[in-house]
Amino acid sequence: MKDISVDSFIAPNTVHLDTIDTKYDLDASEKKIEKELEEVREKLGKFQDKLYAHSKYAVLICIQGMDTAGKDSLIREVFKDFNSRGVVVHSFKTPTDLELKHDYLWRHYIALPARGKFAVFNRTHYENVLVTRVHPNYILNENLPDIHSVADINEAFWHSRFEQINNFEKHIAENGTLIFKFYLHLSKEEQKNRLIRRLDKQEKNWKFSPGDLEERKLWDDYKACYEDAINRTSKPHAPWYIVPSDDKPTTRYIIAKILYDTLTRYEDIKEPELDDDIKDKIDFYKKQLQSE
Repeated sequence: MKDISVDSFIAPNTVHLDTIDTKYDLDASEKKIEKELEEVREKLGKFQDKLYAHSKYAVLICIQGMDTAGKDSLIREVFKDFNSRGVVVHSFKTPTDLELKHDYLWRHYIALPARGKFAVFNRTHYENVLVTRVHPNYILNENLPDIHSVADINEAFWHSRFEQINNFEKHIAENGTLIFKFYLHLSKEEQKNRLIRRLDKQEKNWKFSPGDLEERKLWDDYKACYEDAINRTSKPHAPWYIVPSDDKPTTRYIIAKILYDTLTRYEDIKEPELDDDIKDKIDFYKKQLQSE
């Protein structure tokens, strides 16, 4: 099976999604890929214990992609061996009335992981420069002081919002949050195939909405917004990884490998050592317990 380089998936300085493949050949069978994923996610689970004991870093994993890109199943498969107390998944839907009474980053800020823990954002704060950019009328729901109509939402508005997102990520990174941002790079053809499967399989019908087809018509608009967002916000402390996503097992393995290989570069993350006094008395404490 092909060995992969984590850095090769980091977004280049200028991203043109049309020039990046949506498929990646690991030169292995699906069974072999799934076996390798099992091994990596087991290692990630053990690393999670170490991160929790060390308790100086948090890990934020942001997952974005077109509809049907495989976000839900990826989260299920990659984090299967995690202690459920050490990882929290947040799926951000349409903002609630309470959330709309705050700034758009508020609901993401309060969902950030504590030190020693992982958080997965299934759709993220980037929805605020993706969906709202394709559908700017949604911004009006935020009841912003200087926005009275869609005509007020100009390039300066989006520039300011990107700066706010960059500042948000810089702030949390400087305070111990390790940030991973994954764009699941799906082809339009594969999206069509997955939508058809939702219609063909009765147990998948519930996932389908006629609105999916309306959003699909806006594919090029979304792609342009993703390109712009990635180009403006991929930073050394918060890089975007562009992961080919036409094959789900391959995508899951690549993301698990990126997480493990990158996190294990932090050599300071290790279990704290016992105090010398306790360490010297380990045999004594064992004898105490054995004599009960």
